[in-house]
Amino acid sequence: MLTIHSEIESLVENYPDLKPIQDDIQRGCDLLIGCYHAGGKVLVCGNGGSAADCEHLVGELMKGYLAARPLPVSQRAALADAAIGDGAYLADRLQGALSAISLVSQVGLITAVANDIGPDMIFAQQVYGYGRAGDVLIAISTSGNSRNVLLAAQVARALKLGTLGITGRRGALREVCDVTIGVPRDLTAVIQERHLAIYHAVCGALERTLFG
Repeated sequence: MLTIHSEIESLVENYPDLKPIQDDIQRGCDLLIGCYHAGGKVLVCGNGGSAADCEHLVGELMKGYLAARPLPVSQRAALADAAIGDGAYLADRLQGALSAISLVSQVGLITAVANDIGPDMIFAQQVYGYGRAGDVLIAISTSGNSRNVLLAAQVARALKLGTLGITGRRGALREVCDVTIGVPRDLTAVIQERHLAIYHAVCGALERTLFG
C-alpha cells in the first residue's frame, strides 16, 4: 500500500503542476525509507545543475535537515566509553545520519575513469564499486537522456540496487529505473526548480519517519 506523506501533500499544494506525479514521489520516498530501514545507503549522480543537487541532497541526508537528530542513549554511552575526554562533546554535537554518497565529489576517481576507461563511465564505475544489493541509486537528469547517468542506472539494476530516477517529462531514464519522478515540464530551469522542492519534501518525510 502506498504511504501518504504529509510533506509531499504540502509540496503538491505549493506546486499544483506536480499533482499528476504525487504518487510517484510517494513511491520514491518509500523506496528510500525501505533502503534505510534495511541498513542500506544511497548513491546520487547527475551532471551540471543536477550535480549541484547531488551535493545538496547528500548534505540534507547526512545531518539534521529540519530536526537536530540527537544520538540514541546507547551511542552516547559508547562515545563516553571510547573517546578520550571528548565523549560528551561528541555526543552533544554528532547528529543522526542517513548514509549517502554523492558520486560527483570523487574528483580524482572521476578524472581517472574518464581518462583511462571513458567519460561516460564515471558514475557506472562508482556504482559498481560502492553499490551493494539493497542500496538505492538516485539518478538525476533533467533531460532523462544523460548517458553517464543511464549507464550508472543499468549497473545499479544489475547489482540489485533500487533505482530512483528524477527527471523531466521525457527521456530514457524512466525505462531503467524502478521508480521515476518525472516533472511534467520541459524547460530545464523549471524542472530543476521543481526538483529542489521535491528533494526537500522527500528529505523532510525521511527525517520524520526515520528519526521521529
